[in-house]
Amino acid sequence: MTRFLLLVLLLLVMGCGGAQGRRSPRVPILVAQAEERTVPYEIDATGTVEPIQSADVTAQVGGLITRIAFREGDEVPAGHVLFQLDRRPLEAVAERAAAVLARDRAQAESARLDLARAEKLAEQQLIATSELDTKRAAFAAASATARADSAAHVSARIDLSNATVRAPVGGKTGDLRVHIGDLVKANETATPLVGINQIRPIRVRFTVPQADLGQLRQQQGRPLRVDVAPSDRDSTWVEGHLTFVDNQVDAQSGTLLLKAEFVNRDGALWPGQFVRVKLRLFDQSGATVVPSAAVANSQSGPYLFVVKPDTTVEARPIQVQRTYRDWSVIASGVNPGETVVTDGQLRLSPGAKAVIRPAGGGSHGGSAGGGSATSESVR
Repeated sequence: MTRFLLLVLLLLVMGCGGAQGRRSPRVPILVAQAEERTVPYEIDATGTVEPIQSADVTAQVGGLITRIAFREGDEVPAGHVLFQLDRRPLEAVAERAAAVLARDRAQAESARLDLARAEKLAEQQLIATSELDTKRAAFAAASATARADSAAHVSARIDLSNATVRAPVGGKTGDLRVHIGDLVKANETATPLVGINQIRPIRVRFTVPQADLGQLRQQQGRPLRVDVAPSDRDSTWVEGHLTFVDNQVDAQSGTLLLKAEFVNRDGALWPGQFVRVKLRLFDQSGATVVPSAAVANSQSGPYLFVVKPDTTVEARPIQVQRTYRDWSVIASGVNPGETVVTDGQLRLSPGAKAVIRPAGGGSHGGSAGGGSATSESVR
């Protein structure tokens, strides 16, 4: 009988232990606190880098290249000597033009003196009126010839000065397409000698949807900040300012063209490059924010898990107003100070018990979920 009672007691103990073993374990989670912060209101876009000034350099006169005064890829200031053409043929033309001008000026002076003498004789009625008219016509013709020669001389001197090809704009030189000894033609735009792009400062052009036009117009009259990142993998943002808003919306795409200017001292932006753009319109104060990792989506809409004081969790439907980098701005559904789950949501259900685990050896609570932000991103 005693053995039977012991057996029954053992079975009861084992049954209780099995029931305890079937209890749901606590789910480990990471958390952060919903906070009230000042969040910049930004418009995301994709843009293209373009030089503020660019030029395809051509020769204004034909000739043989005798010197190249730069190396391709050099940065040159405006007015810098790029090419030197053979000056000798142009010097000869200029000398000839100067000699012809001197000759015709002398002839014009002789015709003027003849006219002066003829006018005195005409006053004394010693020559016929027709002869006086002939002297006047001769002087007028000689003067006109001298003026034409003067223009030809100026043109020859301009051509001579154009034998030295200078940079029309400052910037970085591109592919050099000629060499010393090459014969170039005047104004050959189809095959420029070299291209120059100004890269400091530099410009980014981008478009925004017409739906953002209202917000953009409200900020007219004050400087607007524009940040760009050279690539999707680059976390370094370059700061500039908005310089241009187009005067009409593109009817085909429904977008508005904007341009921003950047100092670009370190040359991070390059002409033709595609960049990510963030146009900052204003700072929204008093916004309720949570890490975007805390927000999940279902058929009913976005939601997140809120941790109660007894460490049980509650699924809370929310309205997300917008996102800013790694943060979500919450319009309703959660209040500042509440603790939200940022990792481990897939193992949770409403009312489940949770255990807050540290992230990377950090402390419990809001910092465990990586929910802190720098003053640069969210203030």
